[in-house]
Amino acid sequence: MLLRCCRNLLDFYRRCGVLDKIRFFREYYFVEPGGRVWRLEAGSLPSPLHFAGSFLSFGALGWRDKLSVAGGLRALARQRGRSDLDRLTFASWLAAQGQTETAVRRFWRPLVVSALNEEPERVSAQPAVQVFWQGVLASADGYHMGIPAVPLSELYSLRLGERVRIHLRSAVERLDPADRSADFFLSAVPFERVGELLPDLGLNLERFEHSPITGIHLWVDREITTLPQAALFDRTIQWIFRKSPVYYQLVVSASRSLLPLPRQQVIDLAWRELGEFFPAARAARLERAQVIKEARATYSSAPGLEALRPGPQTRYQNLFLAGDWTRSGWPPTMEGAVRSGYLAAEAITRAAGRPAKFLLE
Repeated sequence: MLLRCCRNLLDFYRRCGVLDKIRFFREYYFVEPGGRVWRLEAGSLPSPLHFAGSFLSFGALGWRDKLSVAGGLRALARQRGRSDLDRLTFASWLAAQGQTETAVRRFWRPLVVSALNEEPERVSAQPAVQVFWQGVLASADGYHMGIPAVPLSELYSLRLGERVRIHLRSAVERLDPADRSADFFLSAVPFERVGELLPDLGLNLERFEHSPITGIHLWVDREITTLPQAALFDRTIQWIFRKSPVYYQLVVSASRSLLPLPRQQVIDLAWRELGEFFPAARAARLERAQVIKEARATYSSAPGLEALRPGPQTRYQNLFLAGDWTRSGWPPTMEGAVRSGYLAAEAITRAAGRPAKFLLE
């Protein structure tokens, strides 16, 4: 899942020739236990007022909650440049803005957990404020949700030029910047591996830790909903994506509670909760299921880590870093990963004496 405000990720898809494989939605659906559906989408007003019409009729929140959210969004627009945001959790920032419990549970939390793969009580206020500004307020279409219309193996299939060689399933134990086999080296491994490859790089990464994502794929004998996607309130399962009338993908971000559970227990939980949201699921038969736990899906954007994220340049003039955990100007998302690659490419072209621009600000 991505947002239209992810300009560099969309540029990357364009460069790869797969931009037409992304299907965008301008409606966000929210489902309550019991099956009641609510919708948010932009209207004709310019940003940042584009959600005003559908927000007024958004029955998942009461009037007190809506006033709370409106005040929070105004505060977010004013405070997004605060220098101390990375010292706060997003939950503490929301509390300081007087957000109601229901507003946090049914507006702020579903969006920030899905965008940053972390709970409001654990995530830094800085990336959370940035995501809400870029995705909700800054433009009238930045919130549009993009979902790949093809399998990820097709979306990210290798398209290499004749001068490029890639070695799959080739283990690397150590990277030596003094090795003259290449003019420049670029390390794009996760943060937990960079110390093994480059032990003397001098990075302070001890506080970095992972946040998991669990995907649950269900194939059933009949259609259980026609909604293309929906956020599910107040349960473990957070999002459902309709891949076909009989194939549904469920997503749980920051899924620490699911990691120790056996596969069948996760499936049983998911199937039971679906029945609470979609009455048709109660009469359906589950034909097949798959559970994919990504224990190291992203790093956890905890307060205080922004200053520790390294840039693309290192102590070695010929060695550069990339990865969503580096200082890309974005949180650990696909947009952040692409931005890090573009920034590394710019640094390498400067070092080669042929500076080029890749990043779209």
